[in-house]
Amino acid sequence: MKIKTSISYKVVMTSIYVILVLFTLVTLLPVFSIFAGSLTSARENIMNPFILWPREPTLDAYRYIFSTDTMFNALRVTLIITIVGTAVNIFMTVLMAWPLAHTDLMGRKYLMFFVTFTLLFSGGMIPAFLVVRATGLLNTYSALIIPSAIGPFNLIIMKNFFQSIPSSLEESAKLDGANDLLILFRIIIPLAKAAIATITLFYAVSNWNTFTSALLYITDSRRWPLQVLLRQIVVLSQGGIGDELSLGEDFIIPPQGVKMAAIVFATVPILLVYPFLQKHFVKGVMVGSIKG
Repeated sequence: MKIKTSISYKVVMTSIYVILVLFTLVTLLPVFSIFAGSLTSARENIMNPFILWPREPTLDAYRYIFSTDTMFNALRVTLIITIVGTAVNIFMTVLMAWPLAHTDLMGRKYLMFFVTFTLLFSGGMIPAFLVVRATGLLNTYSALIIPSAIGPFNLIIMKNFFQSIPSSLEESAKLDGANDLLILFRIIIPLAKAAIATITLFYAVSNWNTFTSALLYITDSRRWPLQVLLRQIVVLSQGGIGDELSLGEDFIIPPQGVKMAAIVFATVPILLVYPFLQKHFVKGVMVGSIKG
């Protein structure tokens, strides 16, 4: 049986779809422009700064940024920070969220107050730098991982998800002789895959986009992550990251194209992670935010 819809309903739905399409186009327009700009010659970029489709596509910008190992070295540093940092983040967050999920934990209210307090206030940039310097972490990858080992927002999501798991599971496991760590790693964590996938995505994106801490704590350019190198390229046009002499005497560096190519190179890898975690994303956030 077909359900008849009124004309006003059709008009409203059509208007909504049109608005959504327009918002999508506005969102994707800069992405297409950056990608097209990375494939544009220096001459065409000068004549037309805003390009959606290059008339004479060229890979000169990519040839330039890949003419040395600078970009690949920055990618290696970013991958180390992202993979190791995210693993540390997940491990520390789970170990702290699991006890806080128990309402009978002694001092739980005070611990939760300290956690939520950091969402509103922090020590500041200078005290953080002094702590990192005093602990000897300057110019090390640890300076980009340890100070941000636990994110308060992600901790709260994880804690709330653990609270949604029936306590009877833990009680049954204890009757069978399982200790707390065995219960956590063999029972609770497998049930929390959706929440863990969600905060993994949050942490991975945050670690991939590491910028301010790297700018403050890393002075050795060989240990710069992609985002700091990208800043150098944007500020200095090409940033001296390529070797134009190796590309021939007639080679002309496309400054705008180099910027766009570097942005594409720094953005595409993290975008490829989303399809693998997207199916867990909504479920993890919803369940982790329902129960307080």
